[in-house]
Amino acid sequence: MQNTTFYDKTIDAGRRAADFLGLRKSIVGLLGMGVLVGMGEHMGEQYLPLYLSAAAVGGGAISIGFLNGMDNLLGALYAFPGGHLSDRLGTKRALLIFNLMSMLGFLVVILIPRWWAVLVGAAFFLSWTAISMPATMGLVAKVLPSKKRTMGVTMHSLVRRVPMALGPVVGGIFYDRWGPVNGVRLAFACALGLALVALVFQQLLIEDDKPKEKRHSHSGFRSLVALVPQMNPALRSLLVSDILIRFCEQMPYAFVVIWSMDAIAGYNTAQLSGMQFSWLRAIEMATAILIYVPVAYLADKTHKKPFVVMTFIFFTAFPLVLIFARSFEVLVFAFVLRGLKEFGEPTRKALIMDLAPEEHKAGMFGLYYLLRDSIVSIAAFGGAFLWRIGPEINLLAAFGFGVMGTLWFLLRGRELTGNGSQ
Repeated sequence: MQNTTFYDKTIDAGRRAADFLGLRKSIVGLLGMGVLVGMGEHMGEQYLPLYLSAAAVGGGAISIGFLNGMDNLLGALYAFPGGHLSDRLGTKRALLIFNLMSMLGFLVVILIPRWWAVLVGAAFFLSWTAISMPATMGLVAKVLPSKKRTMGVTMHSLVRRVPMALGPVVGGIFYDRWGPVNGVRLAFACALGLALVALVFQQLLIEDDKPKEKRHSHSGFRSLVALVPQMNPALRSLLVSDILIRFCEQMPYAFVVIWSMDAIAGYNTAQLSGMQFSWLRAIEMATAILIYVPVAYLADKTHKKPFVVMTFIFFTAFPLVLIFARSFEVLVFAFVLRGLKEFGEPTRKALIMDLAPEEHKAGMFGLYYLLRDSIVSIAAFGGAFLWRIGPEINLLAAFGFGVMGTLWFLLRGRELTGNGSQ
């Protein structure tokens, strides 16, 4: 009798924990798929700037900037089609298509060791995060009540950070052992295998959610045009501040690995190894993981604006601290700050979902990212030219955009409570 009671209590505790964390069968499927695809992606992607810089590949600063610009521009161009396809086909079918696209991109990089092949492959494997995000957020909105959406988004963000922390560590081992060219190609070979496992995992766990026939009545372009007037003023204010903050993030983004591994050399510090940089990334992700759940709990219970403001402050501080990072210890502090920028990121995403029309959650999320990342891609392209003038110029310009974005949201951002009311 005691064993039965203990068993029942354990099951009950597990159910309460799952309910608190917003876990459902389809959400668990999404999380597992995110770990597998993300682990493979981040094993190689973090070292692509060094891969492009290698003489055997034939790239340079402009190709690195172009890759980062592509990341943002394709993120913009893929975001709305991703949301639209999810609305039309259902999340399960849409994610299957998106996963196959990323696998094709991995194959291109594996088979062709040239800088232009990275750009071609990136057009496919960079699609995963951007094109699947609206589908993911739309499923969270369908499965969870509004009071649990911040927690649901948080669990997705938290679990995504696990491969973002571990992937570069494994990739660093490949980089140190086999060099920037063969090491990165081997990392992408592992990514291909993990994506295949994720495909099977997704098909088994994510429930089929084929939408009703009425959602097929409009073309993607007509749906996009119809959604634009439905973006309310509060969401537009968030969008403007988010664009400015992403200028701060993306101008130096692709060059952080180069700065971290090369720029501190000559200041009584040897050049970092791939493994040392991977530990910096792991510290960043561990910081983010530790703050996710408590912040999500508070954001669901209280006001959301302060959490978004804190996120923008941490975004802004990172490039400024990086300028003075002339030792590994200061780099550790800088990457802790970079991890703290995730303080209110799930809250910001949940805020987008709260402000989006009820029948077009995935589509509005895709529209938001289409507008944001189309503009931010300019910063990613421009960051390469500023870097050629001087790395410090790039970092100072990024800091300036961060200050503007934070001030804009402080003055114009709307206050919403955890349940979405104003």
